[in-house]
Amino acid sequence: MPRKTDGIEFEIHPRPTKGEDGKPLLYVRPAKGRKMSFKQLEDFCNKYRNLRAGELQMVFDVVMDVVGRWLSDGYRVETPIGSFAPKLKLLGEHTDHKTIHGRDVKYAGIEFIPSKEFIKEGGKNREGYRKSDAPVGNSQMHDEKAMKEALRRSMQRGYTTIPDFMVFSGLKRDSAKAYLDSLCEGCKPCLKKVCESRRWLYFPQEDTTTG
Repeated sequence: MPRKTDGIEFEIHPRPTKGEDGKPLLYVRPAKGRKMSFKQLEDFCNKYRNLRAGELQMVFDVVMDVVGRWLSDGYRVETPIGSFAPKLKLLGEHTDHKTIHGRDVKYAGIEFIPSKEFIKEGGKNREGYRKSDAPVGNSQMHDEKAMKEALRRSMQRGYTTIPDFMVFSGLKRDSAKAYLDSLCEGCKPCLKKVCESRRWLYFPQEDTTTG
């Protein structure tokens, strides 16, 4: 059966929560690396939407100038693709509104709420969906056999570190640390960790840990 090559490519990742079978529940998101540059957008609009060279950039420059000015004055700005509004952050912890002054408020970015029309256009997926073949996320963390092999290979010096285990397991730092720390817990921990020169070294408690 030929492999599907069109549609939205998606990745599968584990959630923190587990299902009835004890395994992590999964979620999907668009595959990484799929993006179009502004130059590609300009070229497409010049070729297929009859815009003159530089016209799209000029429109964006004007919109950024005017909308940015209104946002800086605290306005929500509505456009055909959605509305933009400034996001504010309160510095410190307050329980009494009388203690809050202008110096306690910080600009925290821009909120964007897409319009119904824009959501509809973005949802016109005509080609379906296809699963990414590349290993992604930290789903391998739940493959006990793969993790044991990664741990064994990372113990070449008689101990492992978080960066070493990351290399062999393919896990991101937080997940690698969480996995190694989990092996140091319980009534019969497989590993023990020792802090040396501001880094954690993980030693096997038993020879069977790396066997």
